[in-house]
Amino acid sequence: MPRTKYKFNPDSLSFDKIRLGVKALLLRFLAYFTGSVIIALIYWVIFAAFFDSPKEKALEREVAQMTIQYDLIHREMINVENVLEGLQKTDDNLYRTIFEAEPIPATLREGGVGGVNRYEALEGYNNSNLVIETTNRLDKIRKKVYVQSKSFDDLIKLAKKKEDMLRSVPAILPISNKDLTRTASGFGLRIHPIYKIIKFHYGMDFTAPAGTDVYATGDGVIVARLSSKRGLGNHIIVNHSFGYTSIYAHLSNFNVRVGQKVQRGDVIGFVGNTGTSVANHLHYEIKLNGTNIDPVNYYFEDLTAAEYERMIEIASKNGQSFD
Repeated sequence: MPRTKYKFNPDSLSFDKIRLGVKALLLRFLAYFTGSVIIALIYWVIFAAFFDSPKEKALEREVAQMTIQYDLIHREMINVENVLEGLQKTDDNLYRTIFEAEPIPATLREGGVGGVNRYEALEGYNNSNLVIETTNRLDKIRKKVYVQSKSFDDLIKLAKKKEDMLRSVPAILPISNKDLTRTASGFGLRIHPIYKIIKFHYGMDFTAPAGTDVYATGDGVIVARLSSKRGLGNHIIVNHSFGYTSIYAHLSNFNVRVGQKVQRGDVIGFVGNTGTSVANHLHYEIKLNGTNIDPVNYYFEDLTAAEYERMIEIASKNGQSFD
């Protein structure tokens, strides 16, 4: 029970009970209320300093889970980087070697990502370093994947070009040459059949009856169809692109026109004895970038290994050419 307060009254020489007014009661209530609030705040500060709220505990659990997830992402990134590294090595050391292309510079593969401060928006948080590191690593992987995809696009183009080149290279015998019995004279120094002096023979001679089919040895375009009573006589020149041209000389007749596209194996003319020739035969030449090369090295589409060795043996014998 609250204590009653009294005040001495000198006029009546007695103690009168003190009665508080509304204002006093209000002030007293405010004082008690303010004190209670202050005490509650003190308790709250002490509790908050030493104990986490349920919401904070939930957030801490969420952060812990996110940290674990980031660790898993980092491990997956390591796997992706290892796979990319394997693709890059295969690309540079195998594919680009096959297609005679320069490897992609390491500076291009390993180059950084653009931006003065690309990750400014990620700064200022408790786990900013983790988020920034992961994002940066992901950006680098993304760039490597882009560079590698562009490289594969280039390889597809190179493969197509290589396929075109393989079809264009003169790679078969220009006439049917069963058992190689029609091989007459090879590339190199030979005795000229008319002048009886040693001259350089810039192609290979194949004997055959007049009218025997002569084949284009690779895909190309007919760039010349010439007739003459001297030298190569009636002859055809095929441009195979990629630096290769082939010449078919001493023909009896033609089966193509200038500008016509031909494929390997197409009949382009017929064996004859025109120009400076002493018998029906085909004189066949290959030029690479304008320089005559030995045709015997270019029959890989027709001959087995044993036949190829036999062809080289026959063609290397010194003797008389047919033109």
